Amino acid sequence: MVFIQIIRSLRPQQWIKNVAIFAAVVFARKFTDPSLVLRTAGAFAAFCLVSSSHYIFNDLMDIEEDRLHPVKSKRPLASGRLKKGPAVAAMLVLGAAGLGLAAWISLPFFLMCAGYLVLQVLYSVRLKHVVILDVFVVAAGFVIRVLAGAIVIRVLISSWLLICTMLLSLFLAMGKRRHEIVFLEGEAPNHRPILKEYTTNFLDQMISVVTASTLVAYCLYTISEETVAKLGTRNMILTVPFVLYGIFRYLYLIHLRSEGGSPEHLILKDKPLLVDVFLWGAASIAIVALR
Repeated sequence: MVFIQIIRSLRPQQWIKNVAIFAAVVFARKFTDPSLVLRTAGAFAAFCLVSSSHYIFNDLMDIEEDRLHPVKSKRPLASGRLKKGPAVAAMLVLGAAGLGLAAWISLPFFLMCAGYLVLQVLYSVRLKHVVILDVFVVAAGFVIRVLAGAIVIRVLISSWLLICTMLLSLFLAMGKRRHEIVFLEGEAPNHRPILKEYTTNFLDQMISVVTASTLVAYCLYTISEETVAKLGTRNMILTVPFVLYGIFRYLYLIHLRSEGGSPEHLILKDKPLLVDVFLWGAASIAIVALR
């Protein structure tokens, strides 16, 4: 029973975020090299262990606030189904295992994982209470994943790809904040104190800026000389409609369906969005492979 509750505390549904580690092996055209794909898979596993360790730490830090949340109150620690002792033990074991695997892969990758973990701990302890900076820290987690994937296979990542990752991550993080305010209404600050610093109108303005910036940045990425030189094709521009649809679909879900509280869950739950992400990925791989 305790083991099952620990597994739930790892939030395996959020491991989808770590798929960003595979961006480098795809866009560097290294996905036909079994050894590099295997190294990237190992990096993915290490990040899953490290991120799950942080999820437990975050649940331990937020246990009282989570008990006031209609959904998070059902988490193992907040509900009392998992005691603090086993949770702390699991957190330490997972963190050590993840960092150990990262060190075995390479020292630079270990430093990236350690830096990610330190940043997430700082976020849980302090940075999540600093307006605007909180969403930047969340977005930085995705950028670190992309950089980590490049470090593992020893390639330089495109500066445009990093910009697109940062902007898209900010878009998702702001959408999450907006959902929390709408979903929790007047109780929002009791669950997450920083929410008293935000309003839906303010977040909508920031989301509009980031949305436009993301679309422009991705379009420029697909036609930049750097991208064409690295990928050996100008056809990446053909993937722009998938990105447009995905962002517009997500905006629809945020504004008209009051979704967005868990981006990774929403992608898996909303079939049109899931199909769009799959088609974008398939099209990108096909364009790079058949250049």
